[in-house]
Amino acid sequence: MNQSVNDFLSVRIGRKKISLMDKTHKDDKIRKIKKVIKPVIIIPARYESSRLPGKPLKDIQGSSMIKRTYYQCIKALPKKDVYIATDNMTIQKHCQEFEANVLMTSRSCLTGTDRIAEASENIDCDVIINVQGDEPIINPADITKIINAYTKYPGEIINGMAIIDTEDEFFNSSIPKVVTRPDGRLLYMSRGPIPTTKSLKFKSAWKQICIYAFPKAYLKKFVQQNIKTALEQIEDIEILRFLEMGYNVRMIQLSGSSFAVDNLQDLEKMRKYIKDKAN
Repeated sequence: MNQSVNDFLSVRIGRKKISLMDKTHKDDKIRKIKKVIKPVIIIPARYESSRLPGKPLKDIQGSSMIKRTYYQCIKALPKKDVYIATDNMTIQKHCQEFEANVLMTSRSCLTGTDRIAEASENIDCDVIINVQGDEPIINPADITKIINAYTKYPGEIINGMAIIDTEDEFFNSSIPKVVTRPDGRLLYMSRGPIPTTKSLKFKSAWKQICIYAFPKAYLKKFVQQNIKTALEQIEDIEILRFLEMGYNVRMIQLSGSSFAVDNLQDLEKMRKYIKDKAN
């Protein structure tokens, strides 16, 4: 039987599970059945970054980038439901020092999403919350908001976005720009400055925030592609693979208080931000 969002009567969210009240009809009476959806967070951590090798282990005011990201994530879900996925033994050893759950993956993963798809195979869960390992100041409230969105739109792919405030961000190729339908479903995402006016000026735009909710079954389809899709390859934006495969991606507005570390310039910016905040 096909279901829609309207088939869910109420939602209860706890730190360990999400409960949806599913309604079924029998003899014109509504019967409530509790469905428990278990979310986990998986943080992909790759050592061989082309723009910043060894990125997860980079020091930021006395703590590694991956450790800072992990500690933000465990403010949203219990430690037992937060995992780090890596193919590097140095990263594995480092993460074990602060008692994180580490899942070793193959070196052949095409993207971070392929890595979490492989890592999730042996985890008992329904939905995977993907937080990128280069987000050391990710807002735990934004992670919770993505989980909440999944309860509202069960079975859908969810991604975060935030308003772009400056022209510098708009023209920065490290920041994917988001264009959506009026209902919030993704139309396209690009490292180029979109949308622009006819004279190619910045007017208003949205940027991607790298928190995702993936139904586990969809990740299996994603990784079965075995190669990057055409637009994914050009833009180097992995969520485009889902779009090219025909899946809808629902974009949810987040705070935008975080920023990712993509290169050395971003790393220095992050170090300064955390140092200034500590003073």
